Order: sequence, then C-alpha cells, then structure tokens
Amino acid sequence: MSGTLVLVRHGQSEWNLKNLFTGWKDPDLTELGVTEANAGGQALKDYGIKFDIAYTSDLVRAQNTLKIILDCVDQSGLETIRDQALNERDYGDLSGLNKDDARAKWGEEQVHIWRRSYDVPPPGGESLRDTGARVWPYYLTDILPQVLAGKNVLVAAHGNSLRSLVMVLDRLTKEQILSVNLATGVPMVYKLNADSTVKSKEVLGDMSGAH
Repeated sequence: MSGTLVLVRHGQSEWNLKNLFTGWKDPDLTELGVTEANAGGQALKDYGIKFDIAYTSDLVRAQNTLKIILDCVDQSGLETIRDQALNERDYGDLSGLNKDDARAKWGEEQVHIWRRSYDVPPPGGESLRDTGARVWPYYLTDILPQVLAGKNVLVAAHGNSLRSLVMVLDRLTKEQILSVNLATGVPMVYKLNADSTVKSKEVLGDMSGAH
C-alpha cells in the first residue's frame, strides 16, 4: 500500500514582498509568510495526517515553513532531510534584482520569456527544465521510494522546484506547466498507486492562485 506525498510551497519571503528575483538567495519569511505556513500546518492537522519523514531545500524560507508546519501537526522532532536538489530555480544574473528594474533593463518580453518559458534560462541561471533536471532524479531516488514503501512524506520547497514535480505527477506538457502557479503555504496531497502514478490529488485550504 503506497503512502502519501504532500507538497507545500514556502510562505511569502521578504524578497517576494519586495518584488525581487530570489532564486538561491536566502531571505527569510515575512509575517504573512509565517501566517501562510501556519495556515498550511493547520490544514494538515485538520486533515489528520501524520508524517514519517520530511524533505526540504537548503534555503531558510523553505526550512522555516517546514518547521512551522511540523509544529502545527505536533511533529517538531520529525526526521528532516535538507538537500539543495530541492532549491528554488537559480535566477542567475537576475537574482536580487527588482522585477520592474529587470524589465527596464532587458525589456518586458525578454524577462517574461525568462520567467515563464520552459527551457530558456536567464543569464547564468536555470530554466524550469534545468530545475527539473536536478529535482526529478532526487525525487526518484530519495523521495518516491519512501512513498512507495507506505510512508507519509512531507516536502516543503519552492514554486519552481515543486512545479517541476507537479508537471510529472499531474502529467502536464511543457506548455501546460507554464500557466500553473502554486499558492504559498497551501498543501497539495497526493496519494500514489504502486506504479508511482497518481491515484488522487487534493489541495487543502485556499485555492486562490493554485492554478
């Protein structure tokens, strides 16, 4: 009997609030981000799930989101594995820049292509496909076997690292994934079949911005 995979995007970060490209930079959560993480944790507590293991990225905004959620579900001591394979997409030369300033420098259309295309990376950075190229193997070798062994697994990570996973789980094309945005702090609960395909998907809580 396969277990359950829960994916949660971190709550709002200080750089989200300032409209900056973040990538592998390491700002913490805002007050709203903490509130969003608490809401996600409460939704999981209400759902009634207990976790066997958790995964997060090498970045503090995802780690602190996970910590808040685990506090909410009374599992603060849960085994947690951190790996930069789950880090946000690296925005390269855009990292730390205000998105409006980037548009002024490179033009609205070019910045839109870097942000929303599947395989065109910003200068010195990663495309969504590049991000998937490190997320997918890690999922297959480390996370998926735990779920298939019947464990309940929590992953707290980032908009693009999780979008690359959702693309595979939901069997989306590279065109379809471009219009998918993941809401901050909102858990997505996947139950998997024994062959690793998705049996069911449930989004807990606020659906605004989930699609």
